[in-house]
Amino acid sequence: MPTVHLDDRALIAVEGDDAETLLQNIVTADLSSLGKGEAKPSALLSPQGKILFDFLISRAGDKRFLLDCRTALADDFVRRLTLYKLRAKATIAKQDQALVAVSWRGDSSAPQADSAGSDSAALRDTRFPVDAKVLRQYAPPLPTETANEGDWHALRIEYGVAESGADYAAGDAFPHDVLLDENGGVGFQKGCYVGQEVVSRMQHRGTARRRVMVASGPLPSSGTEILADGRSIGALGTVVGETGLAIVRIDRVKDAIDTGWPITAGGMPITLSIPSSAKFRFPEAVAPEQA
Repeated sequence: MPTVHLDDRALIAVEGDDAETLLQNIVTADLSSLGKGEAKPSALLSPQGKILFDFLISRAGDKRFLLDCRTALADDFVRRLTLYKLRAKATIAKQDQALVAVSWRGDSSAPQADSAGSDSAALRDTRFPVDAKVLRQYAPPLPTETANEGDWHALRIEYGVAESGADYAAGDAFPHDVLLDENGGVGFQKGCYVGQEVVSRMQHRGTARRRVMVASGPLPSSGTEILADGRSIGALGTVVGETGLAIVRIDRVKDAIDTGWPITAGGMPITLSIPSSAKFRFPEAVAPEQA
């Protein structure tokens, strides 16, 4: 199976009697539905509902969780978590010499997490469909590396899996923008967490307009503005060859498609499509009022 070792990822351990309660009260994912053997997307938001830290969370024991995040954000993430800790009985620490490997589309014989939630067990990355068989592993023995990071990013593009840094800046996106509302990264039935009011309002009112889409065509570099009829509708994120991720205003994409306006990036025409595993659809046209 293709396997890549991700050098830009860090692991943070949150452990103790109050670890689950602490995390449940501040992050977007519902930990009551986090099963053993799963690495689930989640985020820590600003009070305004923007993503400050995105990560994967997994159980590594009865009272221990591992948070898999970007290395560039790890120290700030630990500090922010510590601010929320107060008197909770929990320790928060970045793991030294953390190892992160990701594999995909392998056979069913890959090692799964055991009942103790061992760090070395393979965890299913639930951002992807089950049949993609995307597994993460955090400790030796790691699988032999057989692919490169470009292959991994191409897989993310295929399924519309956006990550901060590569696809959007921390503090610049709502969970709906990057499909956390669709891939289990937001628990809409759980209690309050930081930024919950804004996210719940967007969900119940159906006001999410920016979404991840797949861009195709001769693509310029990541960060290039995307235009429809000369107006900005978003920007390119990760680009691999002639495909890439884009976070765009889907209402404006729909208008451009309906009216035949060109959609361009860097002066070149591109095509935008909804990721195959996404559930969102273009907004319906508003019917004119009857006279």
